[in-house]
Amino acid sequence: MSDLSAAFVRLHARLAPVAFVPELRLHQADEPIGLWELTEGEFRSAQPPPFWAFAWAGGQGLARYVTDHPEAVAGRRVLDLASGSGLVAIAAARAGAATVRAVEVDERAVAAVALNAEANGVRVDAEFGDVLDGDAGDAEIVLAGDVFYSEAMAKRMLRFLLRAARSGARVLVGDPGRAFLPRDRFRELAAYDVPVTEALESVRVKHTTVLELNAAPPGTAR
Repeated sequence: MSDLSAAFVRLHARLAPVAFVPELRLHQADEPIGLWELTEGEFRSAQPPPFWAFAWAGGQGLARYVTDHPEAVAGRRVLDLASGSGLVAIAAARAGAATVRAVEVDERAVAAVALNAEANGVRVDAEFGDVLDGDAGDAEIVLAGDVFYSEAMAKRMLRFLLRAARSGARVLVGDPGRAFLPRDRFRELAAYDVPVTEALESVRVKHTTVLELNAAPPGTAR
């Protein structure tokens, strides 16, 4: 974690409880649009949007599920993809995961994960890099919150998750009905109505599902 990235997170986000998982605290932006524009959130530059500054619905739902069902991760090696704020990774660590690796392509997100893990008294190994063309390593559980928000991301993510599942990992995702979710690949485990930031989502609540990936082709018996 660079000192500059950590300072940016502290300057632009306030440590506060997560709406749907109040057991956890994250550095969250009070005024999303200004921060989004500050970090070139409309993809006008190479700097990724500040996904780390908000508790997105898919992540909140998945973190809630892991918190309420610690047996899903307890004692297991966990990989959290596109970790953002680290919300899901932190929930897994609090639920008793043996190790938690949180991967992000944004250096500020890596800093946010580290700061948020420290604030919640857990260990999360925050890693900078794009792993989607590789594999899940030794992970036994792969978690991904709100990752099907674009067609390109969804295609890469699904390929990675399928490789992980076929290698023996259990894959759980949280999704609030994003357009590019390949729903026929998943079975639903839980559903929640999750509070969200209206300025980002145009609604105050998003119906969010937690799903498990089926590695077999659609229509094949599990």
